[in-house]
Amino acid sequence: MEPMTVYAGRPVNSEGRQLRETAVYDFLDAHGIAFERVDHAPAFTMEDCRAIERALGIMICKNLFLCNRQETKFYLLMMPGEKVFKTKELSSQIGSARLSFGKPEKMEQFLNTLPGSASVMGLMNDRNHCVTLLMDEDVVREPFVGCHPCINTSSIKIKTEDLLRTLLPATGHEPHFVHLVGEEKETDAP
Repeated sequence: MEPMTVYAGRPVNSEGRQLRETAVYDFLDAHGIAFERVDHAPAFTMEDCRAIERALGIMICKNLFLCNRQETKFYLLMMPGEKVFKTKELSSQIGSARLSFGKPEKMEQFLNTLPGSASVMGLMNDRNHCVTLLMDEDVVREPFVGCHPCINTSSIKIKTEDLLRTLLPATGHEPHFVHLVGEEKETDAP
């Protein structure tokens, strides 16, 4: 695999880029949030993100779009990529009986993104605050956060401080912190 080129800020030319991606760059620029960026092949899994993490020198977050059983409450969960998501562990912390993955059409409606591209950046599109941001406390222990700009062929690196103090207030979303252990269940030894 060829090394990825790290760029400071937005692409010089937006030709061939989706509007949802360029809107993220416009939003970051409008709020004075510096960022670095890499372009890459579509990244659908955390394994696809390993080379991106190395190129940007960060931990890419796992972003999951979730909903309750009745599909009346929607959540975006940011957690370290190496943690295993356990529905029961999260459900008990947020007082929801059962969580499942939200439907792609709801993700597009609220966050203007598609499965495989879920990102905290999509909250800029959630003007009616239909989605609650859940952040694993380990995410904010890192100096930088990595995510997709609402498209999974690019990734960006921003300061965690900028995420918490500038980006989220600009979207009107407040993070709800959760503690996820996210370990694989140990098997009994024979």
